Amino acid sequence: MIRLILISLISVASLSITACSDKNETTVQNVKSHSDNKSHKDDEHHGAEKEEAHDEHNDHKDNEHHDEGGHEEAGTVHLKPEQMKMAGIVVETLQLTKAAQIIKAPAEVKLNAYKTIKVAPRINAQVIERHAKLGDEVTVGQALVTLSSVEMAEAQGQLLLADREWKRVQKLGRKVVSARRYIKAKIEYQKAYANAKAFGMNQKEINALLAQKRSADGSFNLVAKQAGRILHDKFIVGQYVDAGYELMIISDESVMWVEARLTPEIAGLIDIGNAAEVLVGKQRLAAKVIQLHHTLDESTRTSAIRIEVSNKDDHLHGGQFVTALITTRNNQQALQVPEAAVLRSPDGDWQIFVEQDEAGEFKGVEVDVKSISNGKAVIEGIKPGSRVVTAGAFYVQSELAKGGFEIHNH
Repeated sequence: MIRLILISLISVASLSITACSDKNETTVQNVKSHSDNKSHKDDEHHGAEKEEAHDEHNDHKDNEHHDEGGHEEAGTVHLKPEQMKMAGIVVETLQLTKAAQIIKAPAEVKLNAYKTIKVAPRINAQVIERHAKLGDEVTVGQALVTLSSVEMAEAQGQLLLADREWKRVQKLGRKVVSARRYIKAKIEYQKAYANAKAFGMNQKEINALLAQKRSADGSFNLVAKQAGRILHDKFIVGQYVDAGYELMIISDESVMWVEARLTPEIAGLIDIGNAAEVLVGKQRLAAKVIQLHHTLDESTRTSAIRIEVSNKDDHLHGGQFVTALITTRNNQQALQVPEAAVLRSPDGDWQIFVEQDEAGEFKGVEVDVKSISNGKAVIEGIKPGSRVVTAGAFYVQSELAKGGFEIHNH
């Protein structure tokens, strides 16, 4: 009996211990769960605080950047009124205005025939020495080539004899010599002098011959009759050339001709003196119409328009193909801006700067430049009524470049 009571007590105690252990484990788990939840909430709280602080920092930076006059979006720049005043920036509304119609036509560069000469002997001769070569710039009177000729030797000898006779007659006087001899000596001298000069001797050589500072060996120099560049010299020393053989061509390339060919109908809209431009790559050269051909080309049935253009920077060369922009007498409605308002973007396209909805905010917009004349550029690719920078465009472009944005708009 006593044994049974002991066994019962032991069982009850065991159950109590197990229940207590389970309770303690449950309590530990609850505490751990509570701790985990609290830690997670703390992390979320701290993350929110960090994000809020980061947003506040970015807002503060944006406000500072805006206050300084910065970029509202890629490709735009915001300028404060004092900046615009300092840079002399002028913004105007684009309006359609009357602009002269421009004809665009292919053209060819030609030498200015009025400033080009050919160097050739007037008698058969042999080339003895060269004094200039292809591409050289020469001045008036500069020796180009030395020639020698039997005909020239005879002419030089006759000049020497005629000169001596004429001097002797002059010394004796009219009272001693007959009138016939006097006149004959004078005529023979003039004839011999003219022959020597006509054959190619210059005044300096003739004077040296008559002063007996040189012999009548038949040699003489061909000299430059005008300043310019040697564009042709097809000969070699020792070569025997006939009279009229083209030894050299000298041309003054400071002013060139450009010839464009147009249909008679279009050519009829152009007058002498009209403004024009010649496009050479990205270069625009100012020019003007100087001549209108009155006959048509037999093969193309077109009329030639001759344009004169300054070539001081040596952009043009004879035979070169270019594009001519010729102003006609007709006017048309077009958008025009000052030439300085149109600039090249980093990719090489033309662009202007358009004011956005907010005053002082500008964006580069690409346009097509149809022509530039008299300081005005005719443009397309933008709507009338747009507010554009007409003065100070370079400053706006510089401010855009400082921000590292691509000044580009498609």
